[in-house]
Amino acid sequence: MTPLHFSYHSAFIISIMGLSLHRTHLISTLLCLESMMLSLFIALTMWPTQLQTPSLMLTPMLMLSFSACEAGMGLSLLVASSRTHGSDQLQNLNLLQC
Repeated sequence: MTPLHFSYHSAFIISIMGLSLHRTHLISTLLCLESMMLSLFIALTMWPTQLQTPSLMLTPMLMLSFSACEAGMGLSLLVASSRTHGSDQLQNLNLLQC
């Protein structure tokens, strides 16, 4: 495993650990999801350059657009939940209540 691959894998694993360990606030969960998407974006960006294939250059841009949509949706959910529940703590959010 090259140092470049090790850094991608370690960044992804650290963000998964952060997602599983820090489940108190919605903003920390969203930050961990964004760091996962950022590590995947960097890995997908460097992968075609390592393989020297131009056919896979569209994949990182597609993933970046999905990541931007995910970030916008997450921030809108954060604003909506903080307006209705008063905070962004995940224990206050009960999805079974209407």
